[in-house]
Amino acid sequence: MVHNGEPWLVVDFQHVKPGKGNAFVRTRLKNLKTGRVQDITFRSGEKIEDIRVERRKMQYLYRAGDDFYLMDLQSYEQIPVNASVVGDAANYIKESDEITVACTDTEVIQVDAPMFVELEVTETEPGVRGDTATGATKNATLETGHIVQVPLFIEQGDILKIDTRDGRYVERVSQNR
Repeated sequence: MVHNGEPWLVVDFQHVKPGKGNAFVRTRLKNLKTGRVQDITFRSGEKIEDIRVERRKMQYLYRAGDDFYLMDLQSYEQIPVNASVVGDAANYIKESDEITVACTDTEVIQVDAPMFVELEVTETEPGVRGDTATGATKNATLETGHIVQVPLFIEQGDILKIDTRDGRYVERVSQNR
């Protein structure tokens, strides 16, 4: 739906018919551009505009300035998408990755990285041998430039599995030899 000129998703709603007065609908809406969740009440009979949101698979091609260029896998059309729309997904996608986007008829409004990604460590401090019982962590820079906390045994060149929902290290997929 469109509310105040922006696309929103109805997360929850409740129709309320009080003993006195007019009925109303209490809603919980999620802004599809910013991700912000807000409680909004609509009066009975108030009109809202519906929009059609479609989820599509696209391929991330490259970044130029503030724009990420995506290719529609069905029409092969290349679409520039502003970095503000890509948001945190930019930390986890690399060139030629397949991603899911939410589109209206006129624009891309949300970009979702896969739930888990495998990225290479490009920079990290060497771990101290024998210091693993404490559960200590250190910073590691991934090939996308994003920094995550990893166990001390992780080295430069290792491929890591990262959970994109919270940016957390999951496991080491392959080891630098």
